[in-house]
Formats: sequence, C-alpha cells, structure tokens
Amino acid sequence: AHRYFSDVSFKLHISLYLSLGLNVIYAVMKFTFGLRYHSVWFGTLAVYYFLLAVMRFLLLHHANRKGFGTDRIGELQSYRLCGMILMVMNISLTGVVVLVIRKNEGFQYAGYLIYIMAMYAFYNIITAVMNVVKYRKYRKYRSPVMSAAKVVSLAATLVSMLSRETAMLTQFGSTDSEQSRRIMTACTGAGVCTMILAMAVYMIYHATRELKYARMEEAK
Repeated sequence: AHRYFSDVSFKLHISLYLSLGLNVIYAVMKFTFGLRYHSVWFGTLAVYYFLLAVMRFLLLHHANRKGFGTDRIGELQSYRLCGMILMVMNISLTGVVVLVIRKNEGFQYAGYLIYIMAMYAFYNIITAVMNVVKYRKYRKYRSPVMSAAKVVSLAATLVSMLSRETAMLTQFGSTDSEQSRRIMTACTGAGVCTMILAMAVYMIYHATRELKYARMEEAK
C-alpha cells in the first residue's frame, strides 16, 4: 500500500492491470449478451472493447519491459499504433451508430441489468476524469504510454455513454417519438465518433512528428 501511494510508476502499472482486467470482462459480457439476445450491436461492441483491451495490453507490455519515460522512441511507436487501431475501431463504431439509427433500435438489457451497466458507465466517467486530473502531476515523465492509456480510457468512457443512452431510450423512451429518438442517437453518436476520430488523428500526427525529432536527436 505504501508503494502504491508513493511510487508513481508502480501505481500506473496497477491501474493498467485493473483497466485491462475490467476491459476483458466487459468484452466477454458484451459477447455473451450478443449471443443470448442475437444482437449485432452487442457483438460489435464486444469486438470494440476487445480491441481496447489489446491496446491496453500493448501499453502494459511495453511498460513492463521498459518502464515509463525511458524509451521515448519505443513509446512513441506504441502511441502511434494505438492511434491507428483507434481509427480503425472508430469505423466499426460509426457502423453501429448508423445501424441503430436506421433500424431505430438500441441495446436492450434484461431486468435490472441496465442499472448495473449504468453504474459501470458512471464508474468509467469518474475514472476518466480522475485520470485526466492526476496525469497533470505526472507530466515530468513525458511518457507517451501514459498519454495513450489516458486516451484509451476516455474512448472507452465515450462508448459507454453512447451505449447507455441508446439503452435508456429503448427501455424508457417509449413515449418519445421515433424521430426524436433517432435525432438524439444521431447527435450523440456523431459527437462520440468525431471525438474518437480526432483523438486518433492527433495521436498519429503527434507521434509521427515527435518520432522524427527524436530520431534526429538520436542521430546527433
């Protein structure tokens, strides 16, 4: 416990392990729901969360081998790779949003399961905000792996918000008109996809530029 609160690197390792574990569990749950309810959307989101888990695993693997802030070129390469994966994943997410809007359907949960999923979404939001605040204290490490971990958490949070909204509209929005539900889903989906795409583009651009400078410094 003392090391967790005093050693920043150790604390970030633990956070990555916990995030990876939760991500895998969530991906398995989405896949199970997809099979049980014959839902294409649950299946697609399962793949989405699985790829988020892959990115977290790559970041954790690099951190275990090199630590944080010690291998800038390697970290920038991992950072750029995460941006590329995120961009590809955003295509599938956009497809999910289009399907939900066209069919005017959403994610459905049995019984009280929707409240459990809502609690998990709120947990994601709180964790993402806390990570943004805490990361400001770790800027001295100048670690792209830390930055990538923060972006992955934020992307997961945005998708959780989107899926919770569609589930709430499906389960509790029966009095709303079909057109209003579609407009709400379209606006939120467009906002989420745009934000994730912007993060992915920035990661690729920033990493490519920084890699160029880092290699020039290394060659001197």
